[in-house]
Amino acid sequence: MTTAETLIVVCRFGFYAGALFLWGAATYIAGFVPDGLRQSVWAKLTPIRGLSVLVIAGATVASLPLNAALLGDGWQDAADLGMLWTVITQTSIGTVWIVQAIAAGLLFAALTPSSRSKILPTALAALVALASLPISGHAAIHDGSLRLLHRANDLLHLLSGGFWFGALLPVALLLPALRDQSTRHDATTALIGFSRAGHVAVALVIVTGLFSTWLIVGGLPLDWSLPYQLLLSAKILIVATMVALAIVNRYVFVRLLDRSPLMYRSLVCATVTEIGLSLGVLALVAYFGRLQPV
Repeated sequence: MTTAETLIVVCRFGFYAGALFLWGAATYIAGFVPDGLRQSVWAKLTPIRGLSVLVIAGATVASLPLNAALLGDGWQDAADLGMLWTVITQTSIGTVWIVQAIAAGLLFAALTPSSRSKILPTALAALVALASLPISGHAAIHDGSLRLLHRANDLLHLLSGGFWFGALLPVALLLPALRDQSTRHDATTALIGFSRAGHVAVALVIVTGLFSTWLIVGGLPLDWSLPYQLLLSAKILIVATMVALAIVNRYVFVRLLDRSPLMYRSLVCATVTEIGLSLGVLALVAYFGRLQPV
């Protein structure tokens, strides 16, 4: 892998992590966290929201010259205005870049102090960012209606997975509120909302993931001589581990929360572990998404 290819993978990882987090966190907080806690949780996320927007913008800016270098004759084309314009106007990569640049601008516009009116705009701007991702990539191997179906499936996979991933940090921030009688009711309501929506999100992640795998590979990714299928299998294993953790959280730790302080610590550790595993999944996708599947 060349230096430019490595840097593109880094940009992809940063863009995925930032956009998925902002989508999931904003959607969860807007839709499932009661008024009494909504603004405080949103305000606590201000530093990481700002970092996410900066990472998305930086990844977007850097990806254009990096792709120009790959598509052209090397690093000299990374600064060639003619080559940059060609990439923007004549390739699907350029279309993706335009949409991502618009999304980055919208996210900057929504990046203000913890104002109630900025939660939904953040979610919508992150949605625009995520909608750019299926434009190129493996969905392009199909034509006509099958390509549209593949892109729609990939977007649904991103949105459901993003909700799951992005809501984990707000959920972790809500857990201490369970121990305060003044906030316990609202925190419980928010966590029940996450549990219910999380069941749907996890089911959609599994179904859309299997469908996407079938569209790309034609079956299960069992040919581990191909790096794409090997890494896809690793991703599936990590997601299965996350599902198992989520089930233990919901049906063991939460139910026993009032009986033992150990359950609270276990719930926090499991939630943090899910966040770490999610980042591992994104790193894998950022890399193998550029590989040949078969």
